[in-house]
Amino acid sequence: MGLTASLFLRQTQSLVMTPQLMQSIQLLQMTHFELNQFIAQEIEKNPLLEISPSDGESGAELGHIDAADHVAADADTDTGTWRDDQGIVITETFGEGLDGGAENVFPDDQPERRGDAPELLGQWKSGPGGDAGEDYDFNDFIANEVGLREHVSQQIPLLLKSPQDCLIAQQLNDELDDAGYLQADLGDVAARLGIDTGHVEQVLARLQTLDPPGIFARTLGECLAIQLKQKDRLDPAMEALVRHLDLLAKRDFASLRKLCGVDDEDLIDMLAEIRQLNPKPGADFASQVTDVISPDIVVRPSNSGGWVVELNPDTLPRVLVNQSYFQQVSKGCPKNSEDYAFLSDCLQNGNWLTRSLDQRAKTIMKVATEIVRQQDAFLMHGVDHLRPLNLKTVAEAIKMHESTVSRVTSNKYMLTPRGMFELKYFFTVSIGSADEGGDSHSAEAVRHKIKILIGQEAADAVLSDDDIVTSLKQAGVDLARRTVAKYREAMNIPSSVQRRREKRAVARVAAL
Repeated sequence: MGLTASLFLRQTQSLVMTPQLMQSIQLLQMTHFELNQFIAQEIEKNPLLEISPSDGESGAELGHIDAADHVAADADTDTGTWRDDQGIVITETFGEGLDGGAENVFPDDQPERRGDAPELLGQWKSGPGGDAGEDYDFNDFIANEVGLREHVSQQIPLLLKSPQDCLIAQQLNDELDDAGYLQADLGDVAARLGIDTGHVEQVLARLQTLDPPGIFARTLGECLAIQLKQKDRLDPAMEALVRHLDLLAKRDFASLRKLCGVDDEDLIDMLAEIRQLNPKPGADFASQVTDVISPDIVVRPSNSGGWVVELNPDTLPRVLVNQSYFQQVSKGCPKNSEDYAFLSDCLQNGNWLTRSLDQRAKTIMKVATEIVRQQDAFLMHGVDHLRPLNLKTVAEAIKMHESTVSRVTSNKYMLTPRGMFELKYFFTVSIGSADEGGDSHSAEAVRHKIKILIGQEAADAVLSDDDIVTSLKQAGVDLARRTVAKYREAMNIPSSVQRRREKRAVARVAAL
């Protein structure tokens, strides 16, 4: 068979992931914090991008995509709200505040308002000496927080006098974790310093008397024992209790009574003292950053009935493309120059970014609106009326792919009259009904019912998992026993044997 060269014309279709499409997908699943970081990076690279400094202003020269242009035909252009077919009032707020004029972009060029006091303003902005200079930074007047290791280092010279002991103490101080526990092996520390292990143990025993109580412990039992010793409560019964914390975790109170040699009343008092101790003495000094969650969607009741669904304006980025600056700069650049090509790329990327952000806001709005429509009973009556819902149902309702809905609901939060919930909270597994032809139940609602049943049980009538299954079946929920046990353990609820033991012990103490 001979080999010959030939030409063929073939037509094919393929899906190509362009960089712009990948960017849109990434923006869709970003959190508010990640989105702000991404926009800050883009503004640093693109001189045409700007952040709107204020709300409520309009600018004809700053080109951007205004979401209000895409509102339905029956929209109220004054309020930015409209009503869907189901009667749910939808408020679209992500079009507000995206406009900006020259007075917003260059606020320093505007005349002062009549109500301002220029001389007082100058004094406020002046430096410590009264001369005009940089503004005050109030962070300069805030005392630095003392860390755990620094707090211990300040106490070591007051406790130890020998330079060698102070050196050992500093080595042990460096091995503390944020909870105040010593993570180093004493033999390794002694070998590193070239001294005996017994000498290190002596220094450690003295360091365990420092503040906060329980510091430099190597185990939880040792940490509790140090605190009890400082309170003069480390008697033989307490020592036995601290040595057998595993039995306390299992709630095996009968074995603890035998080991400690006490009765029920004394054991309850000892457990009360244990609860007052601090298992992490160094946690108060650890630098912890509290994550503040800002809702992406706000849902509130409407005066005319239904629900008002709106995007949180505080979490919406206001990115603008400065068209006037592009026209001004591009006039001095030849059409075929590298500078003009750079500006054209910046303009194209900026326009694409604003369109992607606009599309992201619309997609979040569509998904949130459908979730509110599906979970209207939950918003009205509580978690018992939470309906089973999956991604496919929402995707079919808004004519989108399931993967798009999954990206939207990831790390997005909705503030409702019932509290703040992640969007994924409303997607729960469907549990069949015990009655033929009955409505299915949400897994979250079933867990709530189990928690209520256990909370209402009496000390002499503790419900077993089989009893819970029977009660749920009478309420129309068909659930297996192993599923009840799985839900109960997920809510950190002990078994019926442990609950009966605890309730009886509390009842005996209350009768005394």
